[in-house]
Amino acid sequence: MRKSEKLKRSLSLTMVIFYGLGTIIGAGIYVLVGKVAGEAGQFAPASFLIAALLAAFTAFCYAELVARYPHSAGEAVYVQRAFNWSVLSRIVGFLIVLVGIISTATLANGFVGYLDRFVELPDWITISVLIIGLGLLAAWGITQSVAVAALLTVIEVIGLVIVLWVARDVVLELPQHVDTLIPDADALVWQGVLLGAFVAFYAFVGFEDMVNVAEEVKDPSRTVPLAIVVTLIVTTLLYVLVTMTAVAGLPLAQLANSEAPLADMYTHFSGQPATVIIIIGLLSVLNGVLVQIIMATRVLYGMASQGWLHTWFSHIHIGTKTPLNATLVVVTIILVLAISLPLLTLAKLTSFVTLMVFTLMNLSLWRVKLIEKNYTGFAVPLAVPVLGTFASGGFVVYQFVQVIR
Repeated sequence: MRKSEKLKRSLSLTMVIFYGLGTIIGAGIYVLVGKVAGEAGQFAPASFLIAALLAAFTAFCYAELVARYPHSAGEAVYVQRAFNWSVLSRIVGFLIVLVGIISTATLANGFVGYLDRFVELPDWITISVLIIGLGLLAAWGITQSVAVAALLTVIEVIGLVIVLWVARDVVLELPQHVDTLIPDADALVWQGVLLGAFVAFYAFVGFEDMVNVAEEVKDPSRTVPLAIVVTLIVTTLLYVLVTMTAVAGLPLAQLANSEAPLADMYTHFSGQPATVIIIIGLLSVLNGVLVQIIMATRVLYGMASQGWLHTWFSHIHIGTKTPLNATLVVVTIILVLAISLPLLTLAKLTSFVTLMVFTLMNLSLWRVKLIEKNYTGFAVPLAVPVLGTFASGGFVVYQFVQVIR
């Protein structure tokens, strides 16, 4: 790689917000709201709120960390700055790549569920065309890729507005249903809510992707933290409103078993075929896949740039200014996992690995704030990473106990 070859710094605040919204919204509501209802029943909105609170601690930690260290392979860099242990930094980097890859495989399976409403093709054909096509787009250029992601994000939000509009009678009556959506003190109820929150947490995976395009953002120390906060607030509001509408208006059994929950909501409330929602659902999943591919490749590139991987992964094409070798590796692994594993398994695995990483990120900021006293940029109180460490770590332990029982 020639030293003059660098990533192109071209992304604005608006583009970074759309980049984050695209991966979060597509991953959550359009694919998993039914799965969360299957775990938590009518208390699915509470699961989303708990997941949002859990994500918020780490989101604010990421905001300060990226302001301090605006580099690709952000998580690995943060761990290195906190603990100066390159082995742990490499492990964290690989875990982030794994999250991106598994998350993309999850979304590819969600795409199959929506496409089946139009035409039934062998899953492996659908997944292969999807992943390879979006891999080529990601390799084309960051500006083009994020511009496409921004357009698809606008379409996703329009889809949510359409669903809420056809269900407006239920939306207007939601204040009357709030009491029935609040879990009581029953231990079994809360077990379902927490399991639902673990699945719902996957719906918030994506805000951390923004830190890994920091080297392609204008004024990243200011832009990326603000984008993270805005994205988290917008997605939380949308998730809770849509989920409350779903559990208040749809039979729980139908919602829990749905592979395309928003399409079923549209048909139930409007009495019309959900063609437009299915199309938007397909586009939202495309968006999520695209931004996850971009994120995973930038982490590999960043790790190679830091000397933690072979320089082959840091090769930047002189024309596209994108890491082509890293993109090829990521796309290949995604194909294998997407064809091999079902959606819910992939979503739970993504949540588990992500929470492990989030625990380390909170620990890293906790450590950094203690050893670097002269920092004057965007900052959160020390209590945020402390609480985030115990919250994320507690969820990891809880899920591990559930698995081994």
